[in-house]
Amino acid sequence: MKIRPLYDRIIVKRIEQERKTASGIVIPDSAAEKPEQGEVVAVGQGKRNADGSIRALELKAGDHVLFGKYAGQTVKVDGEELLVMREEDVFAVLTPQDTQLKKAA
Repeated sequence: MKIRPLYDRIIVKRIEQERKTASGIVIPDSAAEKPEQGEVVAVGQGKRNADGSIRALELKAGDHVLFGKYAGQTVKVDGEELLVMREEDVFAVLTPQDTQLKKAA
């Protein structure tokens, strides 16, 4: 099934983080926090301004983003857990250089 968000909403798939500490201790799923970064899967057409025009979103599918712990609404589509949120709920877009640093840390 294909999902298409409306207006200024985006669909984000959480990116799972490492479940092992630096010392090698494995963190069980029940104790691990949900990741606060993800990949944008789909974006809406844009936000409607007061004059009726549409302002296009800055995000695009494939962007890696940071968002708040409780941001968005969780939905399941074809057995996959996705987040539906507004573009304004996103704190930052990660560049490839940022994601390399995150994996190395």
